[in-house]
Amino acid sequence: MTLLQTRPSASVAAPPARQRVNPLPSLAMFCWAVVTALPLLWAVVSSFKTDDEILNSPWSLPASPQLDNWARAWTTASIGRYFLNSLIVVGGALLLTMLLGSLVAYALARYEFRGNRAIYYTFVAAMFFPVFLALVPLFFVVQQLGLLGTYPGLILVYAAYAVPFTVFFLHSFFRTLPSEIAEAAFLDGCSHGAVFFRVMLPMARPGLVAVGIFNFLGLWNQYLLPLVLNPDPDRYVLAQGLAALSVSQGYRSDWSGLFAGLTIAMLPVLVAYVAFQRHIRAGMTAGAVK
Repeated sequence: MTLLQTRPSASVAAPPARQRVNPLPSLAMFCWAVVTALPLLWAVVSSFKTDDEILNSPWSLPASPQLDNWARAWTTASIGRYFLNSLIVVGGALLLTMLLGSLVAYALARYEFRGNRAIYYTFVAAMFFPVFLALVPLFFVVQQLGLLGTYPGLILVYAAYAVPFTVFFLHSFFRTLPSEIAEAAFLDGCSHGAVFFRVMLPMARPGLVAVGIFNFLGLWNQYLLPLVLNPDPDRYVLAQGLAALSVSQGYRSDWSGLFAGLTIAMLPVLVAYVAFQRHIRAGMTAGAVK
């Protein structure tokens, strides 16, 4: 007679302990969002108020939206002219920056030659150089070239200011692109320029969009360079125009027109960030993964 032994049943695994979520980072981000968004929202609401409402009830909604504040800021305060000047300067500088920055970043990332790393680290070091230390020699250089107070002068200086960051940002993108596609294009008879413009540049589109938005935000809000290099009032960019507007409207006590001008200046930046925030995150993530 065989003795049957019962096999001990497997113990049931205990459910994993529930991890506690730390609410402090979320709370800190919420507080930061409130501190950042509240002044913007207050400025937008104040742009639709009368001067009496701004001074006597600054935290209330306007009784009736005053759309003529925007029209007065656009025409009488010359915000429209400053806005157009900024579009010309920033648009030209952005095109030149993206072209030169992508060419330099591609050459440094895809081609090995003597001095490659030295050139790359020179661009990286230029990002940490304070621009105000170069204002005096930069002023005399632009003046001797006959470009002081002109669109080309500001466009060239803006592009030189933004190229180092563009090279640094795009360098990692071009290094992560697969070499097999470029080699196949060379076998098909493409030149180096054709491979760059037709193959590699479209593949680096997430990085181009991300760095383009960063450059647009930085150049649009630039104040120090045009203050020194652009003394002509007819060619003031928006940052200079807002500074002049704050002085003139302050003496006139036209606070509603001032807030309307501030809101007009903020709109392109807010629209660009809201419209392309997904591209910014995708571009930064793609450039960080090898």
